[in-house]
Amino acid sequence: MKQPAPSPRPSPLSRGEGRRRAGRHRAPRSRRPLLPAVAVTGCVAVLVAVALLGTDAATEVTGEVRIPGGGTTTLLRSVLLAALCVQLGEVAGRRLARDVARTLPGTLPEGPVQPPEWAAGAAFAGMLAALGLASMAAAGDGRLAAGLPELSEIHATRDGLLAFLEANGFLLAALCVFLGRPVWAAVPLTGVIVGEAVRAHPEDHTQLLGIALTLVHLTATVLWTGGLVQVLRTMRAWHGEPGAARALLAAYARRAFWLFVALCVTGTCSTLRKLPTVQAATSSAWGRTLLVKLVVVAAVALCAVLARRVLIRDRARTTYSQVLRPTAWELAALGAVLVVSALLTVAPVPR
Repeated sequence: MKQPAPSPRPSPLSRGEGRRRAGRHRAPRSRRPLLPAVAVTGCVAVLVAVALLGTDAATEVTGEVRIPGGGTTTLLRSVLLAALCVQLGEVAGRRLARDVARTLPGTLPEGPVQPPEWAAGAAFAGMLAALGLASMAAAGDGRLAAGLPELSEIHATRDGLLAFLEANGFLLAALCVFLGRPVWAAVPLTGVIVGEAVRAHPEDHTQLLGIALTLVHLTATVLWTGGLVQVLRTMRAWHGEPGAARALLAAYARRAFWLFVALCVTGTCSTLRKLPTVQAATSSAWGRTLLVKLVVVAAVALCAVLARRVLIRDRARTTYSQVLRPTAWELAALGAVLVVSALLTVAPVPR
């Protein structure tokens, strides 16, 4: 009588596969240290203070006319830009993570783990900031009006109309997220970026050129900053797969290089259009703010180079914690770039 063939003995890999897949992407259960939370809170507080006080400080030193409500406008526009970064960065970062997961078969299970969505909250924050800007434009005195003004008052001003359209763009983006189509949110958010580019160029001379330069410049800044936020969050979710996390950061670094090139080229061209003389760079509030932005962008580039060196130095054993510090400094500097960019939109442009 033929004996049944014995079932193959499960290998250690197959026995532990389910257990590893279940806990592979879980963050360590140890309590999070207090220092990162304190550092993030302090960084945000500093950026808020710079947004509220930066415009008045810059104009007071140069003796230029003080911009009514400049601090509030800068803070609201900073929130608007941050909301754009979080939403578009989440869309781009999730797609990048899926592409990286496809190139690493067997490392990540199907449907790689993604961090929780922040898009809905960012959309509402951006919508409220845009409505605040529209209300200030309708008031005309540099302060937030009590309650929302009438639509006719908002549409009566160019900045008010553009801000109201941007608020609707954020609202449509939020609807896309709630409908389970977060990728579709990129369409109304692109309209928000176009609205910001149009608002930044009310001049008649070569207006289309200025809008095109600002469109590319702002898009590069948003994708660089928001993409880094999403990549860091995804690397944390992939903490159990350091090889995949390194591959994700390396893929982001390659794209960030071209974003940095686009940012530098368009920023230089826009500066040459707006800065009448070299002396205006040190004698005007706009010029001094621009110099501060150049210093911060240089700091961003330095932090990016340090993070990439850590990543390349030892491809086999580089961990998430080793690249976190320079990358976190890069992200903090990018947040400063957003605030200083908002300051530039409020500071009076030299004639």
